[in-house]
Amino acid sequence: PSRLAGSARAAAEAARARFRPPPPAVAATPIPPQAQVRVPGMPSFLTPADDFYRIDTALAVPRVDPTTWSLSITGLVDHELTLTFEQLLAEPMTEAHVTLACVSNSVGGDLVGNATWLGVPIRTLLERAGVQHGADMVLSCSVDGFTASTPLEALTDDRASLLAVAMNGEPLPPEHGYPVRMVVPGLYGYVSATKWVEELKVTRFADDRAYWSDRGWSERGPIKTACRLDVPTQGVAVEAGTVELGGTAWAPHRGIAEVQVQIDDGDWQQADLGASANDDCWRQWSLTWEDALPGEHTVTVRAVDGTGQIQTSQRANPAPDGASGWHTVPLRVR
Repeated sequence: PSRLAGSARAAAEAARARFRPPPPAVAATPIPPQAQVRVPGMPSFLTPADDFYRIDTALAVPRVDPTTWSLSITGLVDHELTLTFEQLLAEPMTEAHVTLACVSNSVGGDLVGNATWLGVPIRTLLERAGVQHGADMVLSCSVDGFTASTPLEALTDDRASLLAVAMNGEPLPPEHGYPVRMVVPGLYGYVSATKWVEELKVTRFADDRAYWSDRGWSERGPIKTACRLDVPTQGVAVEAGTVELGGTAWAPHRGIAEVQVQIDDGDWQQADLGASANDDCWRQWSLTWEDALPGEHTVTVRAVDGTGQIQTSQRANPAPDGASGWHTVPLRVR
C-alpha cells in the first residue's frame, strides 16, 4: 500500500509540474497599483500561496492525479454530468480577484487571504445540468470526505463562483486543492471553499447536512464585515511624533466604502483607502497619527461596507457564524 500511495503521489506531482493554466476567456480587471498601501510592514495586497491560510480536516494533504480525477454533478438536476480534468480545462475560464476568509478567524486575525483565481464558473455547469425546482443548496464533496453546503443562489448569481484550477497565475498548490477547488465570493470557506472537490450534489438544506453543519456551525455562512490594524504590530513600541497606521478591511461581495480609526477615546477619523480592485476583494487603508505622545494608547478600527452598513461593535465568538466586534490594539509610544 505504501508503494501504491507513493506512486500516486509521484503521478500527481508530475502532472502538476507539467500543468500550465489556460488563458482566461474572461480576464480579471488589473489590480490598481494604488491598491497596495505603502506603509512599511503592510501585507501584500495579493497573498502568496505559501502565506495563504489553511484549515483542513484531512490529516494528510490529498495528492490527486488529474488523469484519474473527475467531477460529477448529481442530485436535483435534469441531466447528471461528469467531467474529466481535460474536459474542465476545455471550458471557458474566468479570472477573478477574490478574498477568502475562515469562519474561525478571530477579530483582527490572519485566517484570511486574497488571491487571483482562474476557473470555470460553476453556474455554467449547473445551467447545463438543469437545476430542478425546489433545490436551494449544493453539497460539495471532497476526495477526502469533506462536505460543504453552499446556498444555490451564491453559485447561480453573477458573482465569480469558480471551480478554480490556478492561484496567482500558478497551478493550485496541493495544499490549496490541486487539481480543482471551489472559490465563492462572500461566503466563509466552511460553506464554500471545498478543496480537491469531486462532486457537486444539487439538493436542499432540509435534506442534506455538511461536515461543519453537523458540528454546530450555521448553514449559510455569509462573511461579516471586518477590519484590522496590521501596522504597527501589537507589542512593538513606536516613537513619539508621527506614527503611520495601516491595515486591511474586507466585506466580500459588498465591498468596503470607509475605514474609521479611533485613537484612545477621541473622535473617529476617516482613514485613507487604497484603491479598490473589486467588491470581492479586501481593501487596505492607512492613517497618519500626528503628534503621538509617549505613553500607553489604544487604536480601534472599524469599516463601513459598500451598502453603507457600519461594522457592528457587538463582540461575538467565531462559532456558530463568524466573529464580530471592532479590533482594538494597545500601543506603547515612547
